[in-house]
Amino acid sequence: MTPESARSLPPMRRERLYESLAAHISDFIEAQGLVGGDRLPSERQLAADLGVSRATLSRALASLETRGRIEVRHGVGALVRDPDVPATGGGSGLAEGLSERPPEQVTVAREAMLAGLARAAASHPQDALRTAMLAPDGRPRSFEHTWRCIRRLAESPLMADLDDLLAESAPDPGDTPAVRARLDALAEAIIRADGSAAATACLGLLSGPA
Repeated sequence: MTPESARSLPPMRRERLYESLAAHISDFIEAQGLVGGDRLPSERQLAADLGVSRATLSRALASLETRGRIEVRHGVGALVRDPDVPATGGGSGLAEGLSERPPEQVTVAREAMLAGLARAAASHPQDALRTAMLAPDGRPRSFEHTWRCIRRLAESPLMADLDDLLAESAPDPGDTPAVRARLDALAEAIIRADGSAAATACLGLLSGPA
């Protein structure tokens, strides 16, 4: 006979509201037959239709953007992405110039860009939005999703585009305990609106500790 302890069920993972919302929006895209380039309703309309706050919706959209399901363009809105088509971007001449630079120089430049984005995110006037997008959810942080949220808070399309260009030669860091600890410190600094601490947390994020 199987012992009672062996028959116990493992605990269920608690799904966060923004995750459920992201899945709901993804299902909507499928149900409506939307394809790459189709635009979703505005964030204001989506939040009203779904009965959620703008902060929760922003985090859900950041999650979908991280997974390559949508692409958020400044002044345009959220567009459905074809998974086989890369996100749009400009500055091919600059990208070619960066490819000729020593990798360590590009890494330093990107860390400076990340610091600028982090400082801008920390200055976002809505405390509730900063908290909703960057508060811990009980799981290890990923660099990609964290930076999607920070870029949305920074509200600087130009800096985001430049970061994309720099990322081609200075890629994102790996998923290590040290990187996750830095991301935690970075998120906490932005939540408490400490721009200096947020910028400092970016130094060495790509290149490692000095």
